[in-house]
Amino acid sequence: MRDIALTVLIFGLLPLILWRPYIGLLVWSWLSYMNPHRSTWGFAYDMPFAQIVAITLLVSMLFSSEKYRMPWSGTLVLWITFVAWMLLSTLNAIYPDAAMIHFSKVIKIQFISLLTLMLITDRRKLHALICVIVASIGFYAVKGGVFTLLTGGAFHVYGPADSDISENNALALATLIIIPLMIYLYQVHKGKVWLRLAIGGSIVLSVVAVFGSQSRGALVAIAAVGFFFWLKTSRKIISGAGIVLLGALVFSFMPASWHQRMDTITTYEQDASAMSRIHAWNYSLRMANDRFTGGGFGSWSKRTYAAYAPEATGVFVAHSIYFSVLADHGWIGLILYLTILFMVWRNLAKVIAGGVDADSPYLPVQLARMLQVSLIAYCSGGAFLSLSYFDLPWHIIAISLLLSYWAKQESDPAVQSQNRNGKSTGLRYA
Repeated sequence: MRDIALTVLIFGLLPLILWRPYIGLLVWSWLSYMNPHRSTWGFAYDMPFAQIVAITLLVSMLFSSEKYRMPWSGTLVLWITFVAWMLLSTLNAIYPDAAMIHFSKVIKIQFISLLTLMLITDRRKLHALICVIVASIGFYAVKGGVFTLLTGGAFHVYGPADSDISENNALALATLIIIPLMIYLYQVHKGKVWLRLAIGGSIVLSVVAVFGSQSRGALVAIAAVGFFFWLKTSRKIISGAGIVLLGALVFSFMPASWHQRMDTITTYEQDASAMSRIHAWNYSLRMANDRFTGGGFGSWSKRTYAAYAPEATGVFVAHSIYFSVLADHGWIGLILYLTILFMVWRNLAKVIAGGVDADSPYLPVQLARMLQVSLIAYCSGGAFLSLSYFDLPWHIIAISLLLSYWAKQESDPAVQSQNRNGKSTGLRYA
């Protein structure tokens, strides 16, 4: 019954996608982040819903009368260059067949993320996209928070099966990335008491879920997120007290087994998991130093470990977004990747420095601040996880580029003159 209901719902949305292409992006994001088909047990479990939606979206764009423009910027050029470099490293991969399979998955994510820049043409659509992303991942975060409270924190919190956030560490990182966006939505919806109560409760339960994941990397990341959120807020005394109080309450609530696991952060030499990370990072360094374009996707194997990290045994994963890119695409790939993140941060800083929230109900300056906090979550938590190609951070980058581009357009005298004269610039801001 669940399979039939989900299939009918998704196919019922296809005409809406043909009518309004950006709805396809919203539906694709819902499927990608929430993975509702993974909550079924029959034929829908492996149905390629995302591909069906993506094809419908492309057909809709092809026959749409709307003109789509790419908001070009230096950061976007770097992004496309990074995608091209990934293709080059794939063509020169140690295991070409495995690399091409992985690349085909990554390029689909990159393609949809880049389409976001063309389909989201105003702040209303951007707001809808943020709501879909937050609700999709937030479903598992809130559910995990309730589960943690009911079980006393004795068990790990996991995401949907066979998804990018199925692992406890991955779900914790995704949750940390969306918590700042939850805070943004809470601030936007002033005057809507019940909605703000729901969002506020979701924020608290999401924090509980991060602790309940029992992820040591997430513990480090949540400290970084809390600190940078405090820096970005104007009410530092109130927010600081709230952060400390919430952290202390959850910290004291967690069981002894959780505290024992977190204590291994300071005794990493005695922890097999921590040492496997160090071996993986050494492997990445040696791979990049030996191969100009890196090993390509799917190069992590017993044979390559024997060549580049003979001292290691067991796990063959990077355990870090940075070392994953380094091993897969070499030093050039890592430099491009880090430069993109730096440029996005700088662009958001410019939006914050030059914007005024009073002019828009969507609070672009506050959104820019929270996007920076989301980047901090990704960059700090991702230091211990292999999620370099996960959809969510690239969607955060796309949203940031749109926000920056609109801010530049709004401050351009020529654009302001066109708007006063009633001439369309192809972008709508309100």
